[in-house]
Amino acid sequence: MDGGKQAGTRFWRWRSNPLRRRDDVVEAWIVLAMWTVVAVGGSVAGLVTATTAEETFARQRAERHPVRAVLLADVPEPDSALRSSGDKALAKVRWTAPDGSARTDLTLVGTGLKAGTGLTVWQDGHGTPATAPPSPPEAAVEAGLLGTFAGLALTGAVYATGALARWRLDRRRIDEWGREWDLVGPKWGHRTG
Repeated sequence: MDGGKQAGTRFWRWRSNPLRRRDDVVEAWIVLAMWTVVAVGGSVAGLVTATTAEETFARQRAERHPVRAVLLADVPEPDSALRSSGDKALAKVRWTAPDGSARTDLTLVGTGLKAGTGLTVWQDGHGTPATAPPSPPEAAVEAGLLGTFAGLALTGAVYATGALARWRLDRRRIDEWGREWDLVGPKWGHRTG
């Protein structure tokens, strides 16, 4: 098939044609709108999500600070049968907050440590324990993944909405064909079967 005939076949819903129905034109507009929203909206959603995530991670790096803490109790080795892959346990630690007050709280530490062991814990500007912020390379990867997932989520939602609209158009076309057959069928005379 040559290129001109193939292009004409591909865009038949847009051309004037006595067999073209109004629903065919509506379906063509739905497909065009879907592709436009996927291309433009998916890119925008991905970029906005990635930028917002990157800004959040940068703010976390600015607000959170490591401080030296002291382990207050021994952390026993876990039972070998129950050993986890992380080999971490909750333990009570003490550190000095930015206002100079002494703070104690539970945090995850490695197992097998003795009381008095020095550790590094992270705290926010209020002296509350926090997780370590992601490094700039980790933040870039995570922001990129979040942006990709946001674009894919929008694509999935648009595809599902478009598929539902096209399904409804198909149902309407089938119902119209049934009504037309009810009008034309008896004019053909005898029925078979």
